[in-house]
Amino acid sequence: MSEPPTTVVYQLAPYYRWPVPEELVSQVALVEATTGEPLPEGLTGDVLVTDVRCADMVEVAAATGVRWVHLVSSGLDGVDVAGLRRLGAVVTNSAGASAVPISEWVLAMMLAFEKRLPDTWIDQPPERWHRPAENLGTLRGRRLGLVGYGAIGKEVARLAVAFGMEVRVLRRTGRPAEGPSITVVGSPAEAFADAHHVVLAAPLTPETEGIFGSAALDQVDRGVHLVNIARGGLVDQDALRTGLDDGRVAAASLDTMTPEPLPAGHWLYGHPKVRLSPHVSANWPHMLDALHAIFWENVRRHRAGTPLANVVAEG
Repeated sequence: MSEPPTTVVYQLAPYYRWPVPEELVSQVALVEATTGEPLPEGLTGDVLVTDVRCADMVEVAAATGVRWVHLVSSGLDGVDVAGLRRLGAVVTNSAGASAVPISEWVLAMMLAFEKRLPDTWIDQPPERWHRPAENLGTLRGRRLGLVGYGAIGKEVARLAVAFGMEVRVLRRTGRPAEGPSITVVGSPAEAFADAHHVVLAAPLTPETEGIFGSAALDQVDRGVHLVNIARGGLVDQDALRTGLDDGRVAAASLDTMTPEPLPAGHWLYGHPKVRLSPHVSANWPHMLDALHAIFWENVRRHRAGTPLANVVAEG
């Protein structure tokens, strides 16, 4: 007797479409469940596909009886993990899907800082060419203080080392890092001290909230460049403003901030040392393909009875 299909309750309609791979079409039943709207009557499922925008995910999981919840996002802030655990659900996420574009964005921001882009571009003849006083920098020989060593942090570190940087990593587990020129440290002070660039790539937790704040400003060398691609809450924005104004922070490249969307008139928009982008560093042509690949591989594992990848919580 053939195994019954895996029922996937897909809570992200109509934002995304989630095509079933051809070889799984006969093995999967995909049911759309728009967040905030009533569920189809009598719906039961095996897995719920959802993300942080779906505030009713615990209710949907309970109503459908799923024992596996997959988050399209990689962050857990805003997710009622305790509620999902009480249901006995395994929670997986999409960590790694955006490691390539985000790490490239980080390198682009560090290079732009060192090469003074776009300030050195011209739109008319300058007073003279070959201006040595521009003092352009290089990543080679620079020190990177990296907070977070998940899929994104590891790719940032790999690229940084390829450019000749020395990387100091603050990671939750404290386990040694792979590769040369990467040192795991035990405190924010060790990560920030002597760093030319600080990159925040950690999840937002009670331990990481405001990790770049007043204490960090006392630990960094004057003229540090801050890059945040994780969550706005990792930065104490009032402290950052102080650091920018007194020169301890030379520049801040922020793809995430608090709140999002940032309201009109917020000081971050107009500060001359701040470079903002609207949470776009994860964008790349293969984003949906990467998200799909992670999930459907786990469906194959689920049907085969093998351990799921990217497990972030278990009931």
